[in-house]
Amino acid sequence: MKRLLIIIFSLAPLFLSAQQVLTLEECYSLAEKNYPIAKQTALLEAKTNSEIKVLEKERLPKLDLNAQATYQSDVIEFPLQIPNSNIEPPNKDQYRATLDANQLIYNGGNISANAKLKTAELAAQQQQIAVNLYTLKSRINQNYFNVLLFQEQEKLLLSKMEQLEARLKETSVGVKYGAILPASEQLLKAEQLKLEQQLSQVNFDREKALKNLSLLIFQNLDNTTTLTNPEILVPVENESQRPELELFNLQEMQLETSKEVISKSNYPKLLGFAQAGYGNPGLNMLDNSFQDFYMVGLKLNWNIFDWGKIKEKKQAVDISKEIVSTEKKTFLLNNEIQQKEAESDINKYEVMLKKDEEIIGLREQVLQATTSQLQNGAITSSEYITELNNLYEAKIDQQLHEVQLALAKANYRIIKGSFK
Repeated sequence: MKRLLIIIFSLAPLFLSAQQVLTLEECYSLAEKNYPIAKQTALLEAKTNSEIKVLEKERLPKLDLNAQATYQSDVIEFPLQIPNSNIEPPNKDQYRATLDANQLIYNGGNISANAKLKTAELAAQQQQIAVNLYTLKSRINQNYFNVLLFQEQEKLLLSKMEQLEARLKETSVGVKYGAILPASEQLLKAEQLKLEQQLSQVNFDREKALKNLSLLIFQNLDNTTTLTNPEILVPVENESQRPELELFNLQEMQLETSKEVISKSNYPKLLGFAQAGYGNPGLNMLDNSFQDFYMVGLKLNWNIFDWGKIKEKKQAVDISKEIVSTEKKTFLLNNEIQQKEAESDINKYEVMLKKDEEIIGLREQVLQATTSQLQNGAITSSEYITELNNLYEAKIDQQLHEVQLALAKANYRIIKGSFK
């Protein structure tokens, strides 16, 4: 026996190290890190960088190689013969190959404005991902505290089992010596079987909640996993810090940046161009032979009248900003309602827990007296079981209220945006 105890104690650290312990904060972190949508943050940044590089390449010269061969039904001819000259009309079949280069010199900062808009769009899109990931916290809360509740209920049921086994041993001795009727022992055994059934149900429910939690945080959780009971402090700050508010601000900034792009879209564009070519005829239409040629110059393009399109586009953007503003106000109103509801829940469970303490204190005194009466044969096992159940129902209610209070506080912090 002594050797067996030594072996058990030597293996105990291995069992403890194999046990997985998780905190609520770790669950949040794992979900944000492993949830599929989290990968979009880096993907969106890579996409935007590529799009900005494409925009920046508009500053580089454009080279086009063109070639054509044509046959036309008529060509230019002089109506009069010029003395001492031999001018032949151009051939009806003509050939030309050119290399054209265009260099943007000025476009009113349109490229920079579009690159700035791409950056603003990226910030809004990445914040939207942050909002989506933040909503996971409420789902994690529900599953986390479900597991925690079943975990604590299991401890209470095991404690109840110990007391029941102690009374069963005492009753068995009384039955053996004829001091207690066998029905009392059978009643305790039936209650023991019922308790084993409850433990089995709690274990299945805990396993189910663990599986749901494991899917959210992408970790393999089993019955060896223990969740810590978090100490959650209710924040004192009044202003909400939800990521949705930052999203609204970024959306407004994005819309304001788009107005700058709209303004610059109608600025004049100045291009430098060059053309080098070889063909028949060349630039000299009177020389009916293959010749090389070139041309350089500047080109200005400016739409001086757009029928008020720029103005209408800006008005549309302003309307979109008003829509975002109304969405922000609606969110703040709903968020304030949720805060008030969460505060009410916190106050409710705190009051209930105070009563739970008083109830349990009284129930323990009653059970202590009932246990003494059972040991002295003054009452039956049925009466003892009734009081035992009353005590542990009160303890389970207390445990339920403690978990509900912690859940209400965690939800309140999420509603306030305190969990980042």
